[in-house]
Amino acid sequence: MKLSYVDLSERIEKIDPIEYGKSRNYLSGAVTYLAPYISRGVISTKQVFDSVLKRGYDVDEIESFLKELAWRDYWQQIWVVRGADINSDFRNSQPRSERSGVPINIINGQTGIEAIDKGIAEFYKTGYLHNHMRMYIASCATNLGRCAWIQPAQWMYYHLLDADWASNALSWQWVCGAKSNKLYFANQENINKYCNTNQTNTFLDVSYEEIEALGIPDELSDLETFQLKTKLPNTSFPVIQNGEICFIYNFYNLDPQWRKDEEGARILLLEPSVFEKYPVSEKSIQFCIDLAIANIPNIQIFVGEFPDLQSVADVNFIFKEHPLNNYEGMQDERDWISSVQGEYPSFFAFWKKVKKELR
Repeated sequence: MKLSYVDLSERIEKIDPIEYGKSRNYLSGAVTYLAPYISRGVISTKQVFDSVLKRGYDVDEIESFLKELAWRDYWQQIWVVRGADINSDFRNSQPRSERSGVPINIINGQTGIEAIDKGIAEFYKTGYLHNHMRMYIASCATNLGRCAWIQPAQWMYYHLLDADWASNALSWQWVCGAKSNKLYFANQENINKYCNTNQTNTFLDVSYEEIEALGIPDELSDLETFQLKTKLPNTSFPVIQNGEICFIYNFYNLDPQWRKDEEGARILLLEPSVFEKYPVSEKSIQFCIDLAIANIPNIQIFVGEFPDLQSVADVNFIFKEHPLNNYEGMQDERDWISSVQGEYPSFFAFWKKVKKELR
């Protein structure tokens, strides 16, 4: 569902952060479904953050909700500082990474774990995965399937409507021990609890002591390697007048409120070079384009590189900061939930600073 900015604003106002905190770990919980719009920059974590706090909640009673927003900023801040370094093992060499590829039964949704297989089928249809489901899949692919995290992470990013490479890559590394000191496992009992299933006799139907000692399950033994590619539309060169201001939007910035009252050309720039490194599905590209057209008046879609736009003489480019940008011109900062910026050794160190500022 592609919501307009007005619809999104109304949805933000209806968030129940207390119920979210109680039920968010369950697939049927009170999640917000706002992640795709935050990832595409239509709304910001700060906008959601401020909206909830303005309703008078005490920080402690809605801490679970606020921390989920803070996690997204935490990952993004690491990306800002480290750039492409997040594309490889971040803190530790990934253990259990002797294989390369993705288990075929994960790709096909045929692991034999009912909740996971249903989740993957829905994922291909909707582009949505609950956070717990992402962790289940990542754990199966890496800690049990013993695959290096990068290809499975790329596969998931490719299909996610909320494709956020920092959150995705660093979360996979947290699960598999490349950014943490402990591997994440979930057994069948845990999956049954949070997915409302009653399945038994699966390769995950063991204790946590047993699961850590498992070899590669037969269901995860066969692998597939692939080259993901982004299908971009054909577009014409945008209309830009000499001396005009040109506002550059991209896959990570579709903010309809950004400098909205200023005159100038507004261009959604989709650079093939970016999507060669970080490919996404055609569905994800179309979602981005549809959001731009629906929310940003007179937006022009251009598939090309930034230097192509520079061929127009005397144009002043303005854009929002992002690690994937390689633009020249005036850069605006993104909206963060707080003034706490930079890389922190852990999320909890980051959150401690943010929470202190809130108080």
